[in-house]
Amino acid sequence: MSILGVDVGGTFTDAVLVEDGWVSTAKVPTAARQEESVLAAAHAVGAGELERFTHGTTVATNALLERKGAKTAFVGTAGFAHLLHLRRQARAHLYRLCEDHPAPLVPLERCYEVDERIGPDGVLRPLDLESLPEIDAEAVAVGLLFSFQDGRHEKAVADELRKRLPGARVVASHELAPEFREYERASTTAIDAYLGPALAGYLEALAARCAEEGLPEPLVMRSSGGVATIAEAAAHPAFALLSGPAAGAVGAALAAREAGVRDAVSLDMGGTSTDVALIRDGEVERSAERSVSGYPVRLPSVDIQTVGAGGGSIAWRDQGGALRVGPESAGAFPGPACYGRGGTRPTVTDANLVLGRLPETLAGGLRLDRVAAERALGDLDPEAVVRAVNAEMVRALRLVSVERGHDPRGLTLVAFGGAGPLHACELADELELRSVLVPESAGVLSALGLAASDERRDFVRSYLVRLGEAGELPAEGEADLRYAGQSFELTVPLGPEVATAFHRAHEERYGYADPSRPIELVAVRTAEVTSGPTIERRPTPLTEVSGPDVLELDTATCWLPPGWVGVRDGKGAGWRLTRS
Repeated sequence: MSILGVDVGGTFTDAVLVEDGWVSTAKVPTAARQEESVLAAAHAVGAGELERFTHGTTVATNALLERKGAKTAFVGTAGFAHLLHLRRQARAHLYRLCEDHPAPLVPLERCYEVDERIGPDGVLRPLDLESLPEIDAEAVAVGLLFSFQDGRHEKAVADELRKRLPGARVVASHELAPEFREYERASTTAIDAYLGPALAGYLEALAARCAEEGLPEPLVMRSSGGVATIAEAAAHPAFALLSGPAAGAVGAALAAREAGVRDAVSLDMGGTSTDVALIRDGEVERSAERSVSGYPVRLPSVDIQTVGAGGGSIAWRDQGGALRVGPESAGAFPGPACYGRGGTRPTVTDANLVLGRLPETLAGGLRLDRVAAERALGDLDPEAVVRAVNAEMVRALRLVSVERGHDPRGLTLVAFGGAGPLHACELADELELRSVLVPESAGVLSALGLAASDERRDFVRSYLVRLGEAGELPAEGEADLRYAGQSFELTVPLGPEVATAFHRAHEERYGYADPSRPIELVAVRTAEVTSGPTIERRPTPLTEVSGPDVLELDTATCWLPPGWVGVRDGKGAGWRLTRS
């Protein structure tokens, strides 16, 4: 059985080929056209006859971050056309009073309304399709009040728009995110419509190139950590917003389980950014909503926090003279100065090279130029550059551990990505983590996560009733619950003791529980999961190394500081690093 996983990063594109359970890897520089990078990585790893091809993409993420989506319109209930501009009345940043929210993806002049109104108990005002104005747009998002509960009006509006605008992409909120909270639902629907043409165009181009090269049509990683077909991914791009980072979290959970670790925090440091996620009981945690570039997305996703700190992040001084790192990155071209491709600005990779933490040749055969790195750094202290980028990553690690009520001292840090193992021990020292796990395939772990990922489709049903009045619930899945009168809910596993689980979760999160208070069921979340393939590991030599030392892995480099000991387990799972 041959399985290919290809992950496109900001600097490198990684490929993992699994044949009869054994793993081969390759890295190629990321090109401007992602489909070219995918094919180049597939050739580099020697992909031939494949039974499964999985892919993680950043096309949707980049289109949102760079505001390069479609000309989009929004249609709402009469009197509520400006939902995207009203948003929630909260500051963009708690301590920056003048910082503004990002501009909505749909400008005011393309926000329209239709005469209709549905309430919690049914139709309050019949739908008048004649009130729907003429719309000129490449994509249209439809978000009517209470459509999560009764989608008839919204469906009729969407059908009418598809007749009027046969070439446009029309997305109705009840098709995508049938949940209450109208602003979050509208935001999610607008993002999905906005990104549709960009992702669909890329996936069509990729499928065509794969067919030309004799490769099967790839499955695409979703934000929730499972893969879906190209048609499913193109139908709703918002599900693939965190495609690449989700693959890394899935790979980290797999590596942790293989090493016998149940509770961990993952650190995926690439060339442009670092993604961190919490792993509990061998599985990466998921959330029902997250913010991407300041826009709420109400869809299931792996619970990842991202900071603009990677190996290619540029070091600079602000107006006050303080040393800063990122979020701007040197990317793949020209890349860090030490790559010898014309880069002149100092990066984290240059600092690590000058400090002696990198070999002369990186995984993938790239020779590094120490003189160019020293020239780029100039008067910047390389140790200060490393401390600055570490501080950025520590903040993200605290966010998914300490600030969520988890004691990091009981967690293992799973470090991967091209640069993660270089910084792992120092980060573990800062947070008092008990140990560090560096998987054998650390530099391509996201691609390995793609190859081993499950097929997953998530579903949600809104209730908004007292728990005792909800009727029979699914045996498996999760429930969003809250005490009656509360504004926000907690998610707990379904089961016969779901109420007890909620009281316990409430006490853990807020410090108290009230078993006498009625519980309200907000939503039930379920998933259809088809397990991914099993991956075997080649045995490796049992090795023990004491720091300071540089561990050269096949696809990454690990820095072992003084006072640390690294033990290679011999079973192929990787290196366990601990304080001596």
